Order: sequence, then structure tokens, then C-alpha cells
Amino acid sequence: MFGTSGIRGRIGDEVTCDLALAVGRALASEGYDRVVVGRDARESGTMLADAATAGLRECGADVIRLGEVATPTVARSVGWRDADAGLMVTASHNPAPDNGLKLWNPSGQAFGERQREAIASRIREDDFELRAWDELGEVGEWDDATERHVTALTRAAAPGELSIVVDVGNGVGGATAEALRRLGHDVQTLNDRPDGSFPARPSEPTAENCRALTKFVAGEAETRSDAPDDDSSAFDADLGIAHDGDADRMRAVTERGEFVSGDLLLALFAREAANPGDEVAVPVDTSLTVADLLESQGVSVSRTRVGDVYVAERATDSGVAFGGEPSGAWIWPAETLCPDGPLAACRLAGLVSREGSLDALVGEVESYPLRRGSVETEQKEEVVERVREQVLAAYDDVTTLDGVRVGTDDGWFLVRASGTQPLVRVTAETRSEARTDELFAEARSLVEDASR
Repeated sequence: MFGTSGIRGRIGDEVTCDLALAVGRALASEGYDRVVVGRDARESGTMLADAATAGLRECGADVIRLGEVATPTVARSVGWRDADAGLMVTASHNPAPDNGLKLWNPSGQAFGERQREAIASRIREDDFELRAWDELGEVGEWDDATERHVTALTRAAAPGELSIVVDVGNGVGGATAEALRRLGHDVQTLNDRPDGSFPARPSEPTAENCRALTKFVAGEAETRSDAPDDDSSAFDADLGIAHDGDADRMRAVTERGEFVSGDLLLALFAREAANPGDEVAVPVDTSLTVADLLESQGVSVSRTRVGDVYVAERATDSGVAFGGEPSGAWIWPAETLCPDGPLAACRLAGLVSREGSLDALVGEVESYPLRRGSVETEQKEEVVERVREQVLAAYDDVTTLDGVRVGTDDGWFLVRASGTQPLVRVTAETRSEARTDELFAEARSLVEDASR
């Protein structure tokens, strides 16, 4: 039921109002007596939030409804409103037909495995503690959650005077533009009208999906549809920011219009956040670039399973100064244990303001050729198990923390099941283009053979 990022799936199939009602009932029956509830811009989110709220109240929990807000706003609001849990209705970067639910602790950390299993067990067993008519939970609204988030962002980032383009992706990440403006930056927005059908671009902020942003930052917008407003042709951008639909992810574009890889961005954030002797938490699919850069500064890398929930769990350790995923989830544990895309945008703007150029910062980091791809299959777990059996017999350096990671003399490859989609992910990296292509082809072939 729960993947690495909560519950996600197609509306009317895997995700229904019955499921949302059951999650609400289970959450309240587990003793979470005060719960904040928010949703992203997907049309189905309204009915799912209503159903979850009904289930919570039916089992005695009080509900604070935040309305249409970013996922990190919900995660932070649990603590701000002295609640026991948060429930966000979102499918994050998934396509428009999907939706889902994700649960949060007062620390901002997503529910861990034991918590998720407790909820799933109650749903499987139909084990709910329904209350009498005079013991139902109450419901209230909090309209200031986003304003509280913006205020927190401005306190956590340095001011500056950059020209910044923010591609909201028709999602709910409007807090980013507002916070950046209050920090002193000149901000233009793209696709800033929330629309859960994501008409402007797919929700996931990849290089391919953010081509309009990269063109505009580089001053190449040629049509009114490329431009955010009437005076856009005169806008000289220093930085581009992109979010997914619920703004837990953040990706960046340099002043030349270059989309920055997640691994390079992770390396830059980690280098700024960590001091000698600190640790940085990263998933097993992270580039060697990060470890090499941090090792030169006396900072160690601690590898986790893929998923921001696992990075956040490791970030609770006292020695971890930062945690991040190349997909765009960034965690500063001293601030919050949730991936906060708007916070990442503000922190990056502060870094660029101080150093002068994101292009120059990226150029300081030695990067290696890394290939990521996927193979679609409805039997992803079985396929990964078959690959595991093959590589254990063929290679000496094999770890199974998350999927199968194989170390070679000159690099590594990873095969793992996606936690949110019917895919097997394949990643490979060495220090040469030709060898990386060869190793990636070898790993992909293993997956394709196991899928037959």
C-alpha cells in the first residue's frame, strides 16, 4: 500500500475516496488526535481531502484544514499547530491522472516504516475505533499556513539582489516566489497558476520538461507563450528555479540556461552545509562526484535507501548536517526534516548571491559521466530479485541495501524497483563516457533479460 513516498496511484483505481476515508480512520484510531490536512492542485484532491477528513473525525481526531498548499507547508505545519500528524493529498511529481496521500510527524519527517505498517494493518483488518455521535472530532481552517512558511523561509536564507525566474509548474509552490521577493530578489514566474492537469509541462522538473525555463533564463524566449509578462524580454536572469506539483522538489538552471544535474546540486548544497567531521546523507544512487568533493573537505557520505523518507531518517543522527537526493529533495535537518523545495530555492539564491554565479559554482565541481534509465514492468520486485541472483554469482562487490548495487574496478551500477511507479530503475557511473555507456548497457540488459 505504501511506497517510499506514501500512497500513490491512479484515481479510481489504486486511489479512491474509500482508501482516503480508511487512511483517516486508521490514523485517528492509532491515536493521532490532532491532524493537519492539505492538498495540491489536482482536482481529485478536494474529494480525497474531504474523505480523509471524514475518516479522521469519525474516529475522534480534530482536523485543521490548510487547503491548497505545498507539501513542505503541511509537514512544517504539524509542529507549528501542535498537531500529532499531517496528511497531504498529493501525487507529487506523478502525472495528472494520479493522486495519493503522505503522512508527516511533528518534526517534519515523513512517517517511517513502522508507522506506515501500523496504518496499513488497520486498513487491511478493517480495525477502526469509530466514535459515538457526541465524540466526533472537530474541524477548523487555517488560512495562514503559506504565510507562516514564507516567513520561515525569509528567516532561514540570506538576502540578495538576483534576477530569478521561478517555474512553478502549475503547482502549489508559490511560496518560493513570494519569499525570494521578500529577500530582495527580482522575481519573474512561469506557469504560476495552480492547475492539477499540468497544462504547461509535466509535473516532474526534469531537464526535458523545463526547456521553456532554460530558454527564458538564457534570454532565448521568442514568443509570448515563453514569456511570463509584458516586460520579460528585458529580464536578465541570474538563476532559474523549478518545482514539481507539490514543491517538495527543487531543480535549478544557471544564468547561461544550463539545467544543473541533481548530483551537482547535491554536491554544492552539501559542501556549503557541512563542516569537517560532519556527515551528509545521500541515497545509494548518488554520483561519486558528491563523495569525492566532500572527502576533500573532511566530510563523509552516509548512504541510504532511495527515498526522502530514508534520507530524513538518517538525517536525525546528530552528526548529519545535510541530506539530499539527486531527484531534487533537499533536507537541512536543523531547519526541518521534510524536503522543502522553497527552502532549497532560497538557500541556493543566497549561495549564488554570495559567490556571484551558479555557472562558476558548477564549474568548480568535477563531474563524471552517469547514466540513469528505467525499464517498465508490472513485476518490478520479481525482476530485481532475478537480477540479484545473477549478480551475486558474477560479481564480488555487491550490496543489497536498496535493490542491487554492484561495485566495479572503475565505477558502479544499481538496479532497483521504483517505489512509486511500475519501473525498474537502472543507474551506472564510471569516470569515462565509453565505460559508463558500456556498464549501463550491461546493467540494462540484465534487467531486460530478467523481465522476459
